Amino acid sequence: MSWEQAEMRELKVGRYVVIDEEPCKIISVQMSKPGKHGEAKARLEAVGLFDGQKRSIVHPVTHKVRVPMIDKRKAQVLSMHGNVAQLMDLATYETFELPVTDEFQGRIQPGQETMYLEALGRRKLSSQ
Repeated sequence: MSWEQAEMRELKVGRYVVIDEEPCKIISVQMSKPGKHGEAKARLEAVGLFDGQKRSIVHPVTHKVRVPMIDKRKAQVLSMHGNVAQLMDLATYETFELPVTDEFQGRIQPGQETMYLEALGRRKLSSQ
């Protein structure tokens, strides 16, 4: 299982949440006061980790949501083929390919180390 459960009230800006099966980074959290007949609600605004799309959800503060386990790992760049980099994980020695986005063009060279994120079975180059 690559996620855990958390209540809406436990989530903070900068943490992660799963919305529409997409791991997302939380950019804002607003809590409303409980109404006359209801309970307090929380509104989350988040940006998709892999697709960059903005998403928002509104749920009661006690509602359980999924929080993805984000794995930040180190890899060595083995080779570059156009806008695809072949990488080797420095812990497991597994080799795989990742697309090189515009953000990383010219910054990644064969032989150097880089960081990547792994979440819900998907991977992406990371600048952290």
